[in-house]
Amino acid sequence: MFYQNHCSMCRVIKVTGSGQVAAKPDMVQFQIEVVTTGQDVSEAQEQNAVTMNQVIQSIVELTIPRESIQTAAYTISPRYDYIEGRQVFRGYEVSNAITVKLTDLTQVGTVIDTAVQNGATHISSIQFTISNEDIYYQQALKVALQNAKLKAKTIAEKMKLSLYPQPIEIVEISNSRPAPYQAAYNMNEASSTPIEPGQLTISATVNVKFRF
Repeated sequence: MFYQNHCSMCRVIKVTGSGQVAAKPDMVQFQIEVVTTGQDVSEAQEQNAVTMNQVIQSIVELTIPRESIQTAAYTISPRYDYIEGRQVFRGYEVSNAITVKLTDLTQVGTVIDTAVQNGATHISSIQFTISNEDIYYQQALKVALQNAKLKAKTIAEKMKLSLYPQPIEIVEISNSRPAPYQAAYNMNEASSTPIEPGQLTISATVNVKFRF
């Protein structure tokens, strides 16, 4: 955002206004991983496929749409041990990770617990986000402008200056997206582990010039 009223001979006060708005997330995504090992790569792949299909089916049975489940990564890696300085082949590791996206945050714990009960070995990257972020950013921008105006007014009153109420320049400094709130899941805890979405903070910053 940029607004300027050219006034080369004006005396100006330049202030930076900031605003923040807190909002509850309404979306979450996380990764579910199945890792299997075997002396033979085909054996490890087959075992992995059976387990991951079981995990996916169990999630779908919770009324989660299949389009909300997406493959995130699939890797096959040889496994080695080092004995007395020698590399000894121990078989293969197959890792298959899927990303699950939910709009009903109350389902997070149930989906995770169900996946673990059906063979998932790792849960990671639990991230909460906001779908209508721009609405909150506009609110934060209003707060930032009000903050800038209040700062300029305080300076003018302290210095006994006659401040013109209309700004001659407004520059939007940042339109940064809030970092997704990350939660953690401990595989060693009992089932029905609560996953709390918390809150996200949306920020806005502006530079504003006032004439006096």
